[in-house]
Amino acid sequence: MSSHKILVIDDSKVIRMHVKDMLPAGNFDVVEAKDGAEGYNLIRSENPNLIMLDFFLPKMSGWEVYQQIQKEYQLKTIPLVLMSGRKEEVVEKIPEPFEYFAFIEKPFDQKQLVTAIKEAMTKAKKYPKPAGAETPVNPDQTNPADTSAMAAEIQALNDKIAKMQVEMENLKKQVNQLVGFIKKKMM
Repeated sequence: MSSHKILVIDDSKVIRMHVKDMLPAGNFDVVEAKDGAEGYNLIRSENPNLIMLDFFLPKMSGWEVYQQIQKEYQLKTIPLVLMSGRKEEVVEKIPEPFEYFAFIEKPFDQKQLVTAIKEAMTKAKKYPKPAGAETPVNPDQTNPADTSAMAAEIQALNDKIAKMQVEMENLKKQVNQLVGFIKKKMM
């Protein structure tokens, strides 16, 4: 009986077999999906311990699968290794540093794969618990002190947002001034 279920979602049979061959024998049950839609369905039905997801897939892209995973806390806490031979296209959609998942560039070797898996497992533990995790389900059980504390926290966050918006506007003005200065010097 294997101890870990790994879901490998890649349209290339070669990559799926490559990953399977690089894993230590007997320790892993590898489930394979050849497109994003099949992969997403397997994530939901198989409850894997690790997901290896190609970014460019037919039917449902890796980007779309990633977005669906991010909508549910129990799915986004599954360690994820994102795979692609075109890192620059991944970074266009998800800027570095990759905080909650590992990235591995194709082609990769066994050492890189093992490192990425360990990194993914560490990063998946960093996900903050959802806001509703500590709050009671029954609204009648809500403590008024908790409600006022949350309202104060929300107000503080709104104040921070307003301050950041002012700072962003000032930075935009400074960038425009800098661009104008550079244009003058180039003429």
